[in-house]
Amino acid sequence: MRFLLLFLTFSLLHAELPKFRTDADGPVKGNEKRKALKDRKPEDAPDWFQLVEGQFPPEGSAHAVTGELVKVEHLDRRFQIRVDRNDSQDRAVWDLPLDATMLPYGSIWYQGAPAALQDIPLGTHLHGLFYLTDPEDKTPLPDTWYKRKTPEWEFRRCFRIEDEFSYHARQEQLWKIDSVDLATKKLTATLQDKGKPSGQPKIFDLLSSTRVFQGQGIADLNALQPGQTILFNLTWVTLYGPGRITDVWLDEPARSLVTAHQLERHRNHIRERGLPGRVTAVDDEQQFVTVVFFGNVDAKLFDELKIKDPNLPPPKDGSPPPVEPRGGLAVACETLMTYDPVNDRKTGSILEVKKVPVEPGSSGVQMKIKMDLMLEGYRPKRIVRFYPETWKVIALPKEEEFFGKE
Repeated sequence: MRFLLLFLTFSLLHAELPKFRTDADGPVKGNEKRKALKDRKPEDAPDWFQLVEGQFPPEGSAHAVTGELVKVEHLDRRFQIRVDRNDSQDRAVWDLPLDATMLPYGSIWYQGAPAALQDIPLGTHLHGLFYLTDPEDKTPLPDTWYKRKTPEWEFRRCFRIEDEFSYHARQEQLWKIDSVDLATKKLTATLQDKGKPSGQPKIFDLLSSTRVFQGQGIADLNALQPGQTILFNLTWVTLYGPGRITDVWLDEPARSLVTAHQLERHRNHIRERGLPGRVTAVDDEQQFVTVVFFGNVDAKLFDELKIKDPNLPPPKDGSPPPVEPRGGLAVACETLMTYDPVNDRKTGSILEVKKVPVEPGSSGVQMKIKMDLMLEGYRPKRIVRFYPETWKVIALPKEEEFFGKE
């Protein structure tokens, strides 16, 4: 009997495990047809994971797509990439755009650090992770050549995009130069994965405008030499081969410098717009709001939640100043745009900041705050942005306010 109970428990747990298709199951084809639920058989391949509102996705459930950034609407965190050609595509669907929107917890990386869409130049080749569009989303597709659609067209919600620099730096990979021919503008390099060769050499195109960064300065193409380990960014990938090199960083000082600069640009951006997160619990009677912050910002910024502002004026009613650090909570929309945070955010005392299990898209940082005044937007699953009391809240450019655009 005990064995039977253990077997049944194991079977139930096993049955509850999420089952979804991954990139390991093969490429996306343009003529794929998903079977209706009633027509499914146990041996049929699973569908791609469909996001659940208010929840973070499971690890490994996204679909990888690479392509060149061709259009940006940064206020709506929306963009288009021209999808790379690959062997699974017919020529008729080569070079077509994928129109996508960043998820609220979706992350953008550029030059090895978190970024905003407006930081990335058009033409930059990107690596991305995407999810299927919401079945209720009726946003029309952009006009394309002969009304054709890329096989990836349904993957319109983006979890992460990153340039070549960030993609390889994250995996501790570098390119080792095998040869350079400045007469033909060709650079041959082999990818090094944690110091070991990975894959075959590739021949990249150089341009007369290719920027070369060395140490704390800029060099010319003559500085490219066999044996160097480098990182670079690309454009025109798969159009005429592995791609054209737009920027190349020859050494660690050059790479560290550009990453540090982008990191500070990101930190300034977030301090002026607030830490994004999702409300997970609300106690209306006690005016408690619990928020889990997204993982699409620099983790060091969360340390500033615990800092008290020594210049904060005392309460006007003569009561003693609060012991806890404070801050303001602003309601935001799915694009992370706020309404008018200078005037409509409400303040409160931070009762607790603690670690929670890290999930894809989550920072693993949870904050509980007692609000001075509750807003209707402080509801579970809603998006908010938080300003620690040491951050000066300023009026953003008018186009960045969602107020009046409902």
